[in-house]
Amino acid sequence: MGRFTGFAVTLAQVFKPKVTGDYPNTKRPKPERFHGRHVLNRYEDGMEKCIGCELCAGVCPARCIYVRGADNPPDAPVSPGERYGFVYEINYLRCIHCDLCVEACPTEAITETKLFEFSFTNRQDAIYTKRELLVDDDGRARRQPWELWLGGEDDHTSAWMRATASSGQAAYAGRVGWSGELGFGVREPERGQSERPALEAAPDEASDQPDEPPNQERDGHA
Repeated sequence: MGRFTGFAVTLAQVFKPKVTGDYPNTKRPKPERFHGRHVLNRYEDGMEKCIGCELCAGVCPARCIYVRGADNPPDAPVSPGERYGFVYEINYLRCIHCDLCVEACPTEAITETKLFEFSFTNRQDAIYTKRELLVDDDGRARRQPWELWLGGEDDHTSAWMRATASSGQAAYAGRVGWSGELGFGVREPERGQSERPALEAAPDEASDQPDEPPNQERDGHA
C-alpha cells in the first residue's frame, strides 16, 4: 500500500467543491478601485474631456505619457475649453498603473478600467495612441485584438476618484463633484466614510459642515 499513499492528498480533494474558476471564460470580480487599462473619457454630448494641459504627463513617475495640446478649431471645437489633446500616448512598457495621472487630471478625462489582460507581440502595439484610448460613441473602451474583454471591465472606471469625503470630512459623503460621462451619465459616488447622506446630518452637526462644494458644470455643457 505504500506506493498508493502519495495519492492520499489528491484523492482527498476530488470530492471537495472546486475553488478555481473557468478562467479566461469567466473572470473573478475586481475590487472597486482596481487599476487597469486607461481610457480617455468624453462628456455626455460627445465632446472630449481632455484639454491638453499635460498635467498627467508631468506627474507620471514612469514618464510613460506623452501629450501635445492644440487650439480648438473655432468652427468645430473638440473639447469645451480653448485647447484639446491633439496627441495623447501611453507607453505600457513603462506604465506602472499608479493612477497619479487620474488624480492630476482637472477634468476627469483620463481614468482606468479594470482590464489587465493584454499583451503585445511588438513594441508598437504597446504604445496606445489617442485612437485606442478615446472611448467610442457609446462611452466604451475601444477593444483591441490583443485584449481580453468579457463585457464589464469598463463599467466602473477609477471608482476611487468618486470617494466623496474630502480630507476625511464625512459631511461631503454622497455629494457629486464630477461631470457626466458619455454612455454612463453622472456616476454614483462611492460611500463608506459615512453611511448617511450629508443632508441628513443632525442639527447640532450643521455648524461643523463645510460650505457647499463648488459646482463643476461646464458653461453651456451642464
